[in-house]
Amino acid sequence: LNLPNIDILMEIHTFEMHIIKAKENYAGNYRCEVTYKDKFDSCSFDLEVPDVSQNIDIRSAFKRSGEGQEDAGELDFSGLLKHREQKEEPVEEIDVWELLKNSPPQEYERIAFTYGITDLRGMLKRLKRIKREEKKSEAFAKKLDPAYQVDKGGRIRFVVELADPTLDLKWYKNGQEIRPTPKYIFEHKGTQRILIINNCTLADDAAYQVTAGDDKCATELFVKELPVTITKELEDVKTTVNERIELECEVSEEDANVKWFKNGIKTEGIKHLLIIDDAMREDSGVYTVMTTGGQTEAHVKVDLKPLKILQDLTDQTVRLGKSVNLHCEINPGNVPGRWYKNGQLIQGGERIKIIHRGRNHRLEIANAGVDDEGDYTFVPEGYTVSLCSKIHVIDPPKIHLEGLNFTDNTVTVVAGNKLRLEIPISGEPAPRILWKKGDRVIMDTGGRVRAENFPDHSTFTIDAAEREDTGTYTILLQNEAGEDSAQIKIKVVDVPDPPPPPTVTEVGGDWCSMIWEPPVYDGGSPISGYFIERKKKQSSRWMRLNFDLCKEMAFEPKKMIEGVPYEVRVFAVNTIGTSRPSEPSKAFIPLAVTSEPTMLVVDGVTDTTVTMKWRPPDTIGAAGLDGYVVEYCFEGTEEWIVANEDLTEKTRYTITGLPTGEKIFVRVKAINAAGASEPRMHPHPILVKEVIEKPKIRLPRHLKQTYIRRVGEVGRPRPKVSWSKNNLPVDPSQVSIRNSETDSIIFIRKAERKHSGKYQMIVQVENYQDKATIDIQIVGKPTWASQIVKIAEVWGENVALEWTRPKDSGNAPITVIQLLLIIYCFLKECFTIIEHYHRTNITITELVIGNEYYFRVYSEKHVWPHSKFTHPLMNTFAVAGYNATLNCSVRANPRPKVMWMKNKIIITDDPRYRMFSNQGVCTLEIRKPNPYDGGTYSCKAINELGEAEVECKLEVKGKCYSSIILKSC
Repeated sequence: LNLPNIDILMEIHTFEMHIIKAKENYAGNYRCEVTYKDKFDSCSFDLEVPDVSQNIDIRSAFKRSGEGQEDAGELDFSGLLKHREQKEEPVEEIDVWELLKNSPPQEYERIAFTYGITDLRGMLKRLKRIKREEKKSEAFAKKLDPAYQVDKGGRIRFVVELADPTLDLKWYKNGQEIRPTPKYIFEHKGTQRILIINNCTLADDAAYQVTAGDDKCATELFVKELPVTITKELEDVKTTVNERIELECEVSEEDANVKWFKNGIKTEGIKHLLIIDDAMREDSGVYTVMTTGGQTEAHVKVDLKPLKILQDLTDQTVRLGKSVNLHCEINPGNVPGRWYKNGQLIQGGERIKIIHRGRNHRLEIANAGVDDEGDYTFVPEGYTVSLCSKIHVIDPPKIHLEGLNFTDNTVTVVAGNKLRLEIPISGEPAPRILWKKGDRVIMDTGGRVRAENFPDHSTFTIDAAEREDTGTYTILLQNEAGEDSAQIKIKVVDVPDPPPPPTVTEVGGDWCSMIWEPPVYDGGSPISGYFIERKKKQSSRWMRLNFDLCKEMAFEPKKMIEGVPYEVRVFAVNTIGTSRPSEPSKAFIPLAVTSEPTMLVVDGVTDTTVTMKWRPPDTIGAAGLDGYVVEYCFEGTEEWIVANEDLTEKTRYTITGLPTGEKIFVRVKAINAAGASEPRMHPHPILVKEVIEKPKIRLPRHLKQTYIRRVGEVGRPRPKVSWSKNNLPVDPSQVSIRNSETDSIIFIRKAERKHSGKYQMIVQVENYQDKATIDIQIVGKPTWASQIVKIAEVWGENVALEWTRPKDSGNAPITVIQLLLIIYCFLKECFTIIEHYHRTNITITELVIGNEYYFRVYSEKHVWPHSKFTHPLMNTFAVAGYNATLNCSVRANPRPKVMWMKNKIIITDDPRYRMFSNQGVCTLEIRKPNPYDGGTYSCKAINELGEAEVECKLEVKGKCYSSIILKSC
């Protein structure tokens, strides 16, 4: 309903319609329709609004909200509000209208506020019209009445009196001047001026005006028409929809003004015949013909034709975005209808088209959406029958990743943080959602990694992301319209793993060079750089070496102390943070290379070799000296060739395999833990060619049971060696001879006395030669003759003995004789009478008379080996300021040369030391030693057959306190 002043209240099961201030045109037939899904019901009722005389309350009349006429604006319903019950007190009735008329304008607002006048402006307008007093006319003594009435065909007189008869008078009808005619007659009676209108018709019903000079007055003439009576009443009509309806009546006069009414509402038309083509149900009602002389009415009832459904609606399944076409066909075809969706009326629009062509009713919905799904009903207007259809809108599932702003569908999260992805999805019906990582399905309940599904989105959550969560995750949607899937790469970034332990590749005096490998896992983010720390091996405090990131995987720490062991470690840094430190490197000691070797000279040259010798470097440093590298380069080339694959610790080296006649340059480098020193190069090229040198033989002295004699020889080029014995060539079956580069060896496997003799060695280089003679004496035990001991005389307790020397002395002089006495009594006992005896007779005294004695004589030859200490030196503790002695004993033949040494340095011409040697006992006296005299003391004995050495440690305790003692220290 679109009528004003109608309020519709709806509750759960109650629907109310309130009509406020009903009017005549509100009367008629009303219908209430109720629809629910495919159900429909309705009921109707008639409303009559009788005319009722109303008493107008001036104060209530002005409680309006609009301007204009008295009935303009909306009513104020504030009076309908619930008020508290107040005690009514007798109030004196006050006429507000009279109060306003008698009050000055400045009091109007106060009066309106006091007495509750809401429409003061409208009230003042009416008051202005009432207060308007007619001005006294100067031309007219008596004016026309405001209105006149005359019957149709009658006669009317308009009379005015002039105050000044001389004034010119004119009459006007609807603004047109009236000229004298038989119909219009002008009369003058004194000051009266009269206008007579004969045979009045409806055309004379108009506004009339008379002017006299500048003054004027006006009136209105109403021509009353004779009543038109109805001579033939209307007849009731009953028909069906779309049929023609004719209502006919007869009146007493031709061309009479006839008014038609339907249910009290005026219907257009003035003819006596009312024709309704294509009647509708709304045309049913009471039709009334009203004339001036009477009225007649007839009841018209229009029923619907029986409805036939030629084509019913069908259920449809439509993809999202496609068009929906609902079509039905009914008879009769001119019956309109309404379309409903889920009980709600459908209004046509740009997207929704409602088409009715004849018997066909069509509903077209373009670009169908999910909201278009539901139950659709077509209700033919006026019928209780409804046609139903279900529209099912399906949409293939789709994953909407474009709004998430993921580059390459990759999501990056920091390890330990929470990741929550809300993926928008669409699809009708709601799709089934499945999350997977590889072949593992991610459940939607519990767990650190979970998925939650909703109709319009899916949420993927990882609590406290870990490194293992990195990977490709697949979201899969399925419904009856299809399926969709997408892959999301989740990248968990973390601080890098610690790098592997660094490697120190080179060390210097206060620096080192280190390299390292990148960490196995970079944390999922590129490595920005590295921090390096170092510490002393004995310390626990690490020191940062760089505050700006090191971009390379190499670094050179500096400002270290030479000789102190250090360790270094590395931190990897990426955009997330700093890794844990690497394992420390192997401990290293900053060491400087030595200075270059000194005094490099040529020691010897042959046709294929060059021998170089040099002195150690002047500065060795804390790293010590590991050895030397010898390199050579042929003249005219720059390629240096290493002569020794392994370091040599000696300061002499022979370069072999050289071509004869070439010139080479030689250089030597000292090597230690810090590397190679600067090379020392021989300033001149060296010619690889033997230098002729006179041969020379160096004979050693040695004696063994199996005789081996190594004879040293020198000479350039290598000399030729020959041996002879007693001027005869040496028998190779008895004596073996082996020659080498530097010596010649004569070897007698089992020495016999026949091998004794003079051996001569001859070495020859071109025209130069050298000779050496070796006298070899093979000694054995002497041989005694039988009964060599004779008893010359016996007297008392004495006996005189004589003997002869051994027949064979054993190829060596007999040194001493030893006499042995053997006594036979009850027991056999042996006694030595005398030792180291050189004569051949002796007298033995103090024998026991009655005993039986036997005597034996032994010869003794001393052929000593090399020197041998029979009593070593002992570690000694001495007191400062008191003399200390060191003693040892040595046995050797020939007599050895004895030397004393302190810390491997020979003691010579030092007044603080005194050395003694008597009968093989060697003594060293240290006069008033001090703590600085402590150390390792050794004694060495040397003779032609060899040498021997013993040593001990001397520790001096105490200090020298007096100045006198300090002088002696």
